[in-house]
Amino acid sequence: MSSITIYLEGGGTGPGTKDTLRRGMDAFLEPIKRLARAKSWRWKIVPCGDRDQTFRRFRRAVTGTQPDELVVLLVDSEAALGNRTPRAHLQAHWDLRVADDELIHLMVQVMETWIIADRETLAAYYGPGFRANALPGAANLEGVSKASIVADLARATKSTQKGAYHKIRHASELLKRIDHRKVRERCPACKRLFNTLERWITAA
Repeated sequence: MSSITIYLEGGGTGPGTKDTLRRGMDAFLEPIKRLARAKSWRWKIVPCGDRDQTFRRFRRAVTGTQPDELVVLLVDSEAALGNRTPRAHLQAHWDLRVADDELIHLMVQVMETWIIADRETLAAYYGPGFRANALPGAANLEGVSKASIVADLARATKSTQKGAYHKIRHASELLKRIDHRKVRERCPACKRLFNTLERWITAA
């Protein structure tokens, strides 16, 4: 293997906002990036805007890859998985026969689920007025609906000097700060992403 490219949902429509998200997710995945760079692999994260555009770009990339290239899809699940695999969950929307299961990954149910997994970092970032008790306390956050995650995060942050959480203004900075170990503990899909990438790199 010689490269990993992750096609990531989000970043809006402009190059500036996409680059902001790219830098945030790049920092969050820094442990994996270090492993890849230690083996002289190329590492790239490509924010693509909406999820359909993300899939289209992933599909084009995965069908044109060389044997030594890994191309990964990373999108919100938008809903609970239940007992379904990421492939089964997304198959209703897209034809995923072009990709192996291990290339398909989800932020369950939304990227902000990962962000709220580390409430200590959120408290330090938002400062006075942050209401940690407004966030869900579930050990496994993936059962909390997207609507609840968004509403709870807004309630927790609305009285702070930074104001209520805003995806474009705040998400990238929070991704740079949150502890991936805490996210992996509370979000199995995040753990799966890290474990899969680590296994690919260390086995090569």
